[in-house]
Order: sequence, then C-alpha cells, then structure tokens
Amino acid sequence: MRNWTERKQRYLRDDLPIRLGGIAANLARIKSFSEDVRNQILVESIIQESKWFIEWTAKDVEIEIAAELVELQVQLACWQYSWARIWEDTEQRMVVREQARVWSEKVLNMSGLLAAN
Repeated sequence: MRNWTERKQRYLRDDLPIRLGGIAANLARIKSFSEDVRNQILVESIIQESKWFIEWTAKDVEIEIAAELVELQVQLACWQYSWARIWEDTEQRMVVREQARVWSEKVLNMSGLLAAN
C-alpha cells in the first residue's frame, strides 16, 4: 500500500498545470496499459491514484475545470466499481481505453501545457 500522505505532499508541490498534466498522463497510461490483459492490477492502481490526484487538484482550479474533474472522477469510480467485469470483456476494455484517451486529451488541454510551447 502506498503512503498517500507523503504522495499528496509531493504532488501538491507541483503547479496546477503540472498536476493536471499528471492526471492526463495517468489517463494515457490507463489507455496504453489496458492493451495487455496482464496489467489488470496495475491499471486499477492507476485509476485509484488518478482519483486521488483529482481530489487534491479540484479545489485549486477554476469552477469549470473542477466540474470536469469531478465528472472524470465519477467515471473513474464507475470503472473501478465494475473493474473485474470490464477487464474480462474485451469490448468493454476497448471502450475504457477510448474514454481514457479522450479524457487524457481533454485534461491535457485544460492544463495549458500544450499552449505554453
């Protein structure tokens, strides 16, 4: 089990764009790692970590972004609740992969990291 208190302290040291970029990166990992059926536990842990990242970030962003993050957090919780069933169904796993890709792009755009270049 991870030490979430230490993880939170470290995570909150980053500026908001970096934190949002971290959420986007986790979503991209969910998409990528879901391609290999052996990664079930790994992907589930990334989902949990992403929920925490959102929890720690949403209070510090504009209300519109916070609303989007809460919607994403609900989506992650739904995946987590049905994870064993989703993982065993190739089609459902493909749907999760696509949704994770879309959310990753959306959160990355929210971060402003792409516009900074």
